[in-house]
Amino acid sequence: MIVLKSILAWCFILVLAMLNGLFREAVLLPAAGKTTAFFLSGVLLSALILLVAVALARRLAFDSPARCFSAGFLWLILTLLFEFGFGLIQGQSWTKMLENYTFQEGNIWPIVLLVILFAPSIAARLRPPAN
Repeated sequence: MIVLKSILAWCFILVLAMLNGLFREAVLLPAAGKTTAFFLSGVLLSALILLVAVALARRLAFDSPARCFSAGFLWLILTLLFEFGFGLIQGQSWTKMLENYTFQEGNIWPIVLLVILFAPSIAARLRPPAN
């Protein structure tokens, strides 16, 4: 049941990530340029991921380091599968897809992935389980 809840939480994060991308394209890029827009979008997405993890920490039973790591690892794997799967469906080359992992032009995607991995552990520290 915890795995299903973790997957549902990740689906919510996915929706927020898509909305963040739309916000980046529609608002941040025209207003701030590519480098600043990508940086701000990465920071915003990281904050949203952490907020979701904190809000759901008790429901997802982030009550042990092993459970926190398992949830974060699951979220990371789902994210990578989605990213590369979606890229392949769009016909992108591996070279093009891997550009997101190079910190070029303000892109902090690798840091966002670390936030995804460690968000449950951070959430557990910020919001310990109820006794």
